Amino acid sequence: MTHLWIRAESRPNEDRVGITPDGVATLIGQGMRVTVEDSPRRIIPTDAYADAGATIVPEGSWRTAPDDAIVFGLKELPDDGTPLRHRHVMFGHAFKGQPAGRVLLDRFRAGGGVLYDLEYLTDDGGRRLAAFGYWAGYAGAAVSLMAWAAQQAGGLCGPVRAYPDCHHLLDDLRVRLDAVAGPRPRAIVIGAKGRVGSGATDLLAAMGVPVTAWDMAETAHGGPFPEVMAHDILVNAILARPGAPVFVPADAVAPGRTLSVIADVACDPTSDFSPIKVYDRTTTWDAPVLRVADAPVLDVMAIDNLPSLLPRESSADYAAQLLPVLKGLDHPDAGAWGRAGALFRDHRDGG
Repeated sequence: MTHLWIRAESRPNEDRVGITPDGVATLIGQGMRVTVEDSPRRIIPTDAYADAGATIVPEGSWRTAPDDAIVFGLKELPDDGTPLRHRHVMFGHAFKGQPAGRVLLDRFRAGGGVLYDLEYLTDDGGRRLAAFGYWAGYAGAAVSLMAWAAQQAGGLCGPVRAYPDCHHLLDDLRVRLDAVAGPRPRAIVIGAKGRVGSGATDLLAAMGVPVTAWDMAETAHGGPFPEVMAHDILVNAILARPGAPVFVPADAVAPGRTLSVIADVACDPTSDFSPIKVYDRTTTWDAPVLRVADAPVLDVMAIDNLPSLLPRESSADYAAQLLPVLKGLDHPDAGAWGRAGALFRDHRDGG
């Protein structure tokens, strides 16, 4: 019997979950065993999972879970260096040359476990089967507008927080923008036709922000891209991967540009393939932007769990996409799971 173990997220400001109580009930009805760790932070109360038939266990007890349990979470595990013996389903951020990724792969090698990276659960054509992208783009565009509004008042964007739903976010953002004298900023979204880009475009349009929507056709020549510097805000929705063009080179911090806010929603600054070259680390909820230039100002927003700003909508959306894939865990060597496992082994053994 397949045993799925839903761990509590240990990262601060992470209230999302990758499966709903209805999804748990579906998997149990299919014959799986489902264990859910208690979590006071999860957007869906633990009692709802118990009512769906899950076994409830203490937070963090995945470390002592049976060897055959498949441990499912979203964000990273505690960085304690311990060997990992279980099969883990999560966003590992380990396959693009990230320094921390090699450390994680070595932990799996030491413990004999397996990483099924959620980013690489794909269909036969390589398309991702589930993604938080829409809400990442939506929230990332929102924070970019917060940063721009703070600049107009001569300041730096303050801490951000989770919202009960997207309506509360829009109301808050509208107040901030309406306090700024003058027109709305001009924004450019690169990757506008994808999930991330469509979320960003929808948020910006809801706020009355003029949007230049770029996708593959506009970036196919490989750069340079002076048009980017003529906008107030850039939202980057293009993942770091080999061959990705550089949209913002390192010398973009120099004067002679309109650009003052970069929302790097793809957020992979330590990758050699990052298309944004003016910063080297992610930002946080407490300090959402990094000021990389002062004359004129240029702030970079690179929060790597943006959908957590809207945990209710993003969890429900993602869980609905992922549930059909989770149903296939009875056959972990086939289909999307088999492809993800093979990719993990290639990277584990290649370092």
